[in-house]
Amino acid sequence: MQNLLKAGLLALTAGLLVTGCKKAGIEANDQQEQSANSTVNTEAILSTFSVNWNNYADGVYTSSAAAADFGNISGWNDTRTWISGGTCRIKLLKNALSGAGGVIGNIDVSDGSAYELDYDVRFHSQFDFSRGGKIGFGFLVGDGNTGGDPGWDGNGGSLRLMWYQTDAGRVFFQPYVYYRDQPGEFGDTFGKSYPSSGSLNKGQTYHVHMYIKSNTGSNTDGHVQIVIDGTVVLDRAIRWTTNDSKRLIRQVSFHTFRGGSQTYWQSSTDGYIYYDNLYVHKIS
Repeated sequence: MQNLLKAGLLALTAGLLVTGCKKAGIEANDQQEQSANSTVNTEAILSTFSVNWNNYADGVYTSSAAAADFGNISGWNDTRTWISGGTCRIKLLKNALSGAGGVIGNIDVSDGSAYELDYDVRFHSQFDFSRGGKIGFGFLVGDGNTGGDPGWDGNGGSLRLMWYQTDAGRVFFQPYVYYRDQPGEFGDTFGKSYPSSGSLNKGQTYHVHMYIKSNTGSNTDGHVQIVIDGTVVLDRAIRWTTNDSKRLIRQVSFHTFRGGSQTYWQSSTDGYIYYDNLYVHKIS
């Protein structure tokens, strides 16, 4: 009898241990899943948002603060981003180009066929324009072609803005667009500039509006529009892609850097560009 009781107690104990181990394993799995879900939830995918930085004190504009403002953003660099007087200031490093000297941030947004955005931009009063560079917010379509990767395969494109200085010293904004029918390896400017004559002024705030609409199939029924300070710089039909599965706008770009790749795009001094009053809106 005693042996039977002992055997029963041993079986009960073993059962409890197994149940306890299973419960611990389930709780651990639940915690891992909850942690993963928490990670996903913190990386918000937005469709409409606005940021003006008025409620920030001057100081480093951290990646965590940027994520709170923009949602899921990649490519942030805390050492070159600053809050200055209620604006977002990007620092461009001397003797450096592209991502090594500026910020190449990409913001995930809800996939859409039409978006618009607005923002204000200003060059520091002592800014060295050098040859030029990419500036401000824009849009990435499908694979988001940039950087000398033309959109000829029909899988993606991009709408961005540049500032550029000619050999004669004239400085202006110009479109910089990658799309299926672009004529050259690098972004198409369509021969447009703002201002159409004269130069940009240091210390002056400019208001930029962009509108983008995807095309369908292989049709040229997409659209691109850039308006600066109320002046229409670019407004035309366009064929962004021919792969219909890659036709949607997927990201907002925030690219601020010098270049070009040749050294003559560099500057011997650090430079600062200021942004304010960003508004991004998904239309469809």
